[in-house]
Amino acid sequence: MAIRYLRRYEDRDRMNHWFIALMFVLAGLSGLAFFHPSLYFFSALFGGGVWARILHPFFGVIMVAAFAVLFLRLWRENVFTPADREWVEHSADMLRGDKAAMPPVGKYNAGQKGVFWLMAGCLAVLLVTGITFWQPWFANSFPILLRRLAVVLHAASAVGLILGVTMHVYAAIWVKGTIRAMTRGTVTEGWARQNHPLWHREMTGKQ
Repeated sequence: MAIRYLRRYEDRDRMNHWFIALMFVLAGLSGLAFFHPSLYFFSALFGGGVWARILHPFFGVIMVAAFAVLFLRLWRENVFTPADREWVEHSADMLRGDKAAMPPVGKYNAGQKGVFWLMAGCLAVLLVTGITFWQPWFANSFPILLRRLAVVLHAASAVGLILGVTMHVYAAIWVKGTIRAMTRGTVTEGWARQNHPLWHREMTGKQ
């Protein structure tokens, strides 16, 4: 019996996703170079400390802009609903491998939605705080105390974003067949039926 596939992501969304991933790596490595002296060696990847400092904010702004495009396309599907609370209550069952105990979900479950909003919030904070100490363009327009606070919030948001991306990658690897959605744009009908039954029903019309 031939395997049937369902379209989960358009090509433009997948290209945008991988572009965001590339900018995340570049912004992350260049930023970590200044996070702690032990990580300064990352600056060599960008031609030294001066170039790492120059390029880092541009990587960040480009990443935020690309994510904003993806955000505008996907935010409605990531709005929390009362049904998501039930999914959270049964999340321990999923961690034990008992997927049968999980309530049916649509295109995204509560965990995926949480990661989506975590990333959106962290990127917004990173953008706003980064502007306040971006030398030489904007930093002189803000008082020193505000810039110092912004540096702390910037670092905390970066840690939050890294944790969110780590969860995102781990979940994609853990749930077999998920990575195909962002490499080929499709998933098998069996994957959709097992992991996102309401979305499967919406796409196929099958009960």
